[in-house]
Amino acid sequence: MTATTAESSPAATGGGHPQRWLILGVICLAQLTVLLDNTVLNVAIPSLTRELDASTSDIQWMINAYSLVQSGLLLTAGSAADRYGRKKMLAAGLVLFGAGSLVAGMAGSTGQLIAARAGMGVGGALLMTTTLAVVVQIFDDTERVRAIGLWATVNSLGFAAGPLIGGAMLDHFWWGAIFLVNIPVAVIGLIAVIALVPESKNPLGDRPDLLGALLSTIGMTGVVYAIISGPQHGWTSAHVGVSALVGAAVLAAFVVWELRIPYPMLDMHFFRNQRFTGAVAGAILVAFGMGGSLFLLTQHLQFVLGYGPLEAGLRTAPLALTVVVLNLTGVGARLLPKLGTPVTIASGMTCLAAGLAAIALLGGDGYGGMLFGLVVMGAGIAFAMPAMANAIMGAIPPEKAGVGAGVNGTLAEFGNGLGVAVLGAVLNSRFAALVSVSAASLPAALAAAGSGAERRRIADAFASGLETSQLVGAVAVLVGGLLAAALLRRAERADSRVKASA
Repeated sequence: MTATTAESSPAATGGGHPQRWLILGVICLAQLTVLLDNTVLNVAIPSLTRELDASTSDIQWMINAYSLVQSGLLLTAGSAADRYGRKKMLAAGLVLFGAGSLVAGMAGSTGQLIAARAGMGVGGALLMTTTLAVVVQIFDDTERVRAIGLWATVNSLGFAAGPLIGGAMLDHFWWGAIFLVNIPVAVIGLIAVIALVPESKNPLGDRPDLLGALLSTIGMTGVVYAIISGPQHGWTSAHVGVSALVGAAVLAAFVVWELRIPYPMLDMHFFRNQRFTGAVAGAILVAFGMGGSLFLLTQHLQFVLGYGPLEAGLRTAPLALTVVVLNLTGVGARLLPKLGTPVTIASGMTCLAAGLAAIALLGGDGYGGMLFGLVVMGAGIAFAMPAMANAIMGAIPPEKAGVGAGVNGTLAEFGNGLGVAVLGAVLNSRFAALVSVSAASLPAALAAAGSGAERRRIADAFASGLETSQLVGAVAVLVGGLLAAALLRRAERADSRVKASA
């Protein structure tokens, strides 16, 4: 079955696509592969340092090239999917992602691997925007919340399971295997997309907003690069300041341009909708807490508690398992209509903040407190993420589903980068204040330590920094969750008044 416009898609005509659940499984598999690559390299850092003779800056670029390119292109990719066809862009994303994975797996130098990761980011941007847009198109209103809940489960699973899958692969194979495993998934996904996914596009057929695409890509890349590189170069350095200023200036130009043209890539009037704005604020902070926490925990488990890559990955798995169990059993989908969007999001964000605080206060000396915190965090994510994704997509017209998915994906990447940067900076500041060493990282400081007592003191300082950073994250998530809920509540009351007056 094929649909050429949003109006003729199955979801729009009442009743979902007959193969909608099979299609959901296919696109979730593609989405999972893309998201795994956000975190899978975290456990491969020692292997890459040893086998490719990679420096600290090389490792930084290997990790960041993927997220920088992906976040910079998400809005552009979403707009292209709306205009030219979501099925076409989904297939193109799978081809680019698979090709990039092949080059990455066979890379013989750090430069080749960085370039391959950037290519994978282009494919990842196309996949992240089109998967959610297709979900909105093929499910009707009665099933869409549950479908988005399953899609959000895969999002959480991708971020949380990266260290686990990466650790398992590194336990048996060389580092390139973590990329080559993507290729059969991309091939299977491509065949299934061609055979099953219906085509849909914006029926208005507006011409491409090329200048808007260029401005959004440059602006997002500049801002995200400044956020990611802040802890390494210093927040007050010219390196970070120039990148941030250029990014902010170009994004301001993007906003002005989008407000002036009749065919905007991103309609700025969406932000007048308090439902949309509240969900946006919540989405950023969920990614902030989850991304920053996992980035720090992976290091804590390996460098402080002494676990290997696979053992560390296994110990982060309860977060993902909790999200999967709660969403597969439909707990979040059942809570949303009973509690309403504002209360569901506020409850989820409160649980996420409580989990971060539990890890900070109970997880410093062992794994028991950390396990409790990860489970509570997982419950919060399972409640909040589907409700926020549904609120964002529900505030955007169906013909703009790709742009809406691009906004959602951009927020996740932005929040993840912000969490890594801010919580990492808090940790580094606390660590530097407690340990007077010239080394810029925990592994370097431990290597330079002259005695067992000195290594223990360094590990304790890192644990103290971890505690402080997690508490900062907990406060930010809690305040943001309450703000998002308040905005959503105001939007619902305004909608009720409009309906009553009509």
